[in-house]
Amino acid sequence: MKYGFFSTALLLGCAQFTPVAIATTANTDTALDKQDLERITIEYRQAYRGDVPASALPQAITTLDQQLLQDVGVGSLQDAMDFTASAARQNNSGGMWDSFSLRGFPGNENMPAGYLINGFSGGRGFSGPRDAASIDYIEVLKGPGSALYGRSEPGGAVNIITKKPQNVAQGYLKTEWGSFDHQRLEGDITGGLTDELAARFVGSYSDSDSYRDFVTKRATSLTPSLRWQLSNNTSVLYEFEWLKREQLFDRGIVVLNSDLNTVPHSRYLGEPGDGPTKIYAAGHQITFEHFINDDWQLTGGFNHRHSTLRGFSSDTELSVSRQSLYDDGHTLTRQRRYRDYASEDSSLRFELNGELSTFGVTHHLLIGADAYRYELKTGLYRYRGGKGSYDIDIFAPEYGSQPLPEIGLLYDNREHQRAVGIYLQDQLDLSEHWQALLGVRMDVISQEILEIASATDSSRHDQRVSPRLGLVYLLSDAISLYSSYSEGFLPLSGTDAQGLPFGSEQSHSLEVGAKLQTHSLQATLALFDAHKSNILVSDPVNVGFSAPLGSARSRGAELDISYQAPWFDTQLSYGLLNTQTDSDSLNADWGVPIPKGSPLVNVPKHTLALVLSRDFYLNSAYLRAGMSFRFVDDRLGDAADLSFRLPAYQVYGAFIRWQMTEQLTLSLNANNLFDKAYIDSSYNALWAYPGAPRNVKLGVSYGF
Repeated sequence: MKYGFFSTALLLGCAQFTPVAIATTANTDTALDKQDLERITIEYRQAYRGDVPASALPQAITTLDQQLLQDVGVGSLQDAMDFTASAARQNNSGGMWDSFSLRGFPGNENMPAGYLINGFSGGRGFSGPRDAASIDYIEVLKGPGSALYGRSEPGGAVNIITKKPQNVAQGYLKTEWGSFDHQRLEGDITGGLTDELAARFVGSYSDSDSYRDFVTKRATSLTPSLRWQLSNNTSVLYEFEWLKREQLFDRGIVVLNSDLNTVPHSRYLGEPGDGPTKIYAAGHQITFEHFINDDWQLTGGFNHRHSTLRGFSSDTELSVSRQSLYDDGHTLTRQRRYRDYASEDSSLRFELNGELSTFGVTHHLLIGADAYRYELKTGLYRYRGGKGSYDIDIFAPEYGSQPLPEIGLLYDNREHQRAVGIYLQDQLDLSEHWQALLGVRMDVISQEILEIASATDSSRHDQRVSPRLGLVYLLSDAISLYSSYSEGFLPLSGTDAQGLPFGSEQSHSLEVGAKLQTHSLQATLALFDAHKSNILVSDPVNVGFSAPLGSARSRGAELDISYQAPWFDTQLSYGLLNTQTDSDSLNADWGVPIPKGSPLVNVPKHTLALVLSRDFYLNSAYLRAGMSFRFVDDRLGDAADLSFRLPAYQVYGAFIRWQMTEQLTLSLNANNLFDKAYIDSSYNALWAYPGAPRNVKLGVSYGF
């Protein structure tokens, strides 16, 4: 079976561009895609994919497209991930980053969730919550991806595809106002500078309060990009990203005796005098593509990202023996901390893909090599007194009533990771109905960690071979059945309380599924069984450190449906998870047993996300309206306390977009319509982060 370029581009989208132009609608914030207006748009190819469309891969892939992101009013990557049942919110470290598990497997609780940007690493480091302005769409590639990407979680990989330059001038400006003094300005403009050079500029600025007292958020992101058509067969794309964010560090509320209303969900229990934590990040990404002939292409690129996170916070003390709250029920003992985090992440990739036929079998080959250098600095300073030394009354807080205590160095890790990998994948068309996928990757990794406070220097060197096997049966043009087996690994950053490196997580996964794809309906049903060892959780003894839990197993089923009917559109994602520890463990200091079969923190058994929308005309004006629904089952709220569980919750949303003129669009989004009080993630009963109450956003957009 020969896969043409157009089927690949239309099914997958792209991370790198091809010099072929096709007729399609403009990607603006207006509803022009519902009219009979067509514009010439350049399609972009996807890295790590070759010429095989998503429908033919033995893997479940969920796409959160631009229409969905616009409809539900997504403002960040974390908000978008709420609409795939594979993901569950995890500890967000005071609101400083995106954090989610995939298929029940959380990563390091003291680091952001990993994700890719156009196939390159983007989640490592401290870039804050990812703004949605520059996101074109998001792919959730499920199952271990180490056979292609190297380091990978067993639950899958999230790949953000950014907006790319177009030759035809188009764009929009949008202003937004909403609850809690939400204010936002967003813009996107693209066009051709010459016949060979196209540019795009995407930017956003927001200045908002929040439903949490004193917690204001100010953020700026700028993403310019250039595409240069060197010849008919060769092209280069450069993307730059700059962002700055300031926000008060916020651990959330306390929950006593499982009472979610111990304090109002707006109650801030830190210290406003600490001032905002400041995040800065800058990234460069350059990619090229060269068509050798009709069957073979060479792609590659370089990615560099720098980020810093610095600021003070006053965090609730978690140690029972030091916490006054357990004595009188109202006096909360706190620590004061200062974080000095920084990262440098550089990566390089070359990839050759194409097809050839031998003995009647067509091979879709993908051959590549990559390397990365990752440098991480995590410095934590703190004051930790005893009971009554630095406290606040949770019912009648008096902020600033005590002098801010002096802090001292707790730890300062300097970590250097280096890795080189080569990979080979072959998807074979064995017959009209049968296809097989064979893939393997080899990585050589070195890691050095210097902990300055304890003067501990450690290093390790490792080699990993990651295989991938798959089988696809094409039952018809619309239906395919598949099975796959893959192995993965993930080098873990940081050290434990003794200054020793954690090593790498190891995983393997078996998956079977079915895919249905017609003109109006795309559906995937997947059943999986995955195992992961050397998982990190929060260390309840040494607060601020992590400790290995052992191993865990996640089994479950996922159903993703996208249906476009003449009168309405449906997006449904459902997940059923049975995620448990797979070995007994014991905390030697506290003597807290964690028996085999215990649940993992913040992972629900049932998750459902549904979006219904409809297009219609009213007095010759185009409108799009709809509703959203999310259900999240109850889940464990503390990895070391199996009795603390977060209740299930369900929230409703509604939206309407009114295209007043060809250029002017008015949008209104309402979230949590019934003002449901809930906890969306937790680190501990004293670090529980409440979900947002009912809120609305009004947007006005001018497109051209």
